[in-house]
Amino acid sequence: MTTKTRGGSTRPEKQRGTAVGVTVGLLTAAFGLGAAELAAGALRTASPVVVVGDALVDNSPPELMELAISLLGTADKPVLIAGIVVVLAGSGAVLGIVALARPVLGHAGLAVLATAGATAVLLRRADEPGAVVPVLVGAVAGALALALLLRRAGAGPSPVEGEKGETTAPAARGETPDPTREPGRRGFVLTATGVLGASAAAGAVGHWLPRSPGASTAASLTLPEPARPLPRLPAGVDLGVPGLTPFTTPNTGFYRIDTALSVPRPDPSRWTLRVHGMVDRPFEIGMDELLSMPLEEADITLSCVSNQVGGDLAGNTRWLGAPLARLLRRAGVHSGADQILSTSDDGWTCGTPTEVVMDGRDALLAVGMGGEPLPAEHGFPARMVVPGLYGFVSATKWVTDIKLTRFADERAYWAQRGWAVRAPIKTMSRVDVPAPLARVAAGDVVLAGVAWAQHRGVDAVEVRVDGGDWWEAELARVPGVDTWVQWVAETSVEPGQHDVEVRATDATGATQPSARAEPVPDGATGWHRIRFTAE
Repeated sequence: MTTKTRGGSTRPEKQRGTAVGVTVGLLTAAFGLGAAELAAGALRTASPVVVVGDALVDNSPPELMELAISLLGTADKPVLIAGIVVVLAGSGAVLGIVALARPVLGHAGLAVLATAGATAVLLRRADEPGAVVPVLVGAVAGALALALLLRRAGAGPSPVEGEKGETTAPAARGETPDPTREPGRRGFVLTATGVLGASAAAGAVGHWLPRSPGASTAASLTLPEPARPLPRLPAGVDLGVPGLTPFTTPNTGFYRIDTALSVPRPDPSRWTLRVHGMVDRPFEIGMDELLSMPLEEADITLSCVSNQVGGDLAGNTRWLGAPLARLLRRAGVHSGADQILSTSDDGWTCGTPTEVVMDGRDALLAVGMGGEPLPAEHGFPARMVVPGLYGFVSATKWVTDIKLTRFADERAYWAQRGWAVRAPIKTMSRVDVPAPLARVAAGDVVLAGVAWAQHRGVDAVEVRVDGGDWWEAELARVPGVDTWVQWVAETSVEPGQHDVEVRATDATGATQPSARAEPVPDGATGWHRIRFTAE
């Protein structure tokens, strides 16, 4: 039996109309987004999805951002992008249903989405007015797709002959458009398929353009030999324990935490670094001049302030770059300039204590990482690396501007959100072996992990099992005080569950505190503890 609604249409007809509306809306959103991605790729500017994501990141409460990083880690950006796409698809579906009955409302909805995208361009930190162009292109393309799809669905301007010969569109008569009528289901399906294919093609080309063979990438840059090459890493930096974090982190495995939803890709042939502010001699340098300077190598472990106790947001490698102190001396820094305010290509800012860069440590304007040019994800073509400080106050990627100023006068991105302005890395240690909740054979068990206290060095690592006495672990060799160190210890355990705790003492004699503290505002503290089962 077929059930009629109050308007006289049957329930299957309404369901069919809803499905058609959803299809129209989804395809409209897809075509608009594909066209916007193509325009963004051609103009080398941000896509609307990235623009909206950046605006959300820049204007979200810091607590929400910290929660996202703690829960999602390095997956926070893909999840945010996916969420924006899902919301756009949902909005498109609703828009399509509405437009099937009232086309003018569908086009009005597209105008609202375009306005939201243009507003996001103004709200994001990046000064990129050209990013509004893909938004407008997407809106126009979506409007064209919507009009075409509605016409094919029988809701467009094309008249459909009524019962008494009138030429009134079904939507205008209050009826649910039906693509099985003229011009027919086949025409609608063919049009929908074409729109879907064009959307996918436009989006794919838009993503390919910034990475095309003609685009400047790290592969196009040849690094010079360092003026003072470091010796090879000493034997014994890696203890060779299965499951233990390697001493050198490969570039592909190095953690990435930043606020850039779309990786900036500056052209190295056009890249410049401006050094100005409270200096006697402001200047700019390009990549050719930077590479012609005497470059130095340094083994440095970086750590993110968002790293929880036992977390993996730390990595170690050999960097190549020009000493930052040399650049600052060239500029002639004024005595009152206690902050180096650096800015990345995407507008993110970082405040670094001037005295730290000038105290003799290996602070670099880096161009190389792990024997290669910087990967795009890690700051190509140039970034800052300052040992001993958390990355949010020292490690500006894609750096384009260095301004000497005062902390009292200007605040960087995270300082504006309540984080510390001076953030030395805290002493930390971690158990890697056994892995948490691992099952191992009872008897002799190997315990191993890493510890770090950059620019102070680790003097000792102690472990204990099941709350017993502490005993000192064996430390691997290290090339200097700016890297982490591997540690290993052995014990014997009975069958059952066991807890392992670890703590480190740095070269100043300070031992890692037991009390747990969250990363906000200047880094987590506490002993790392894991549980395993012996069988």
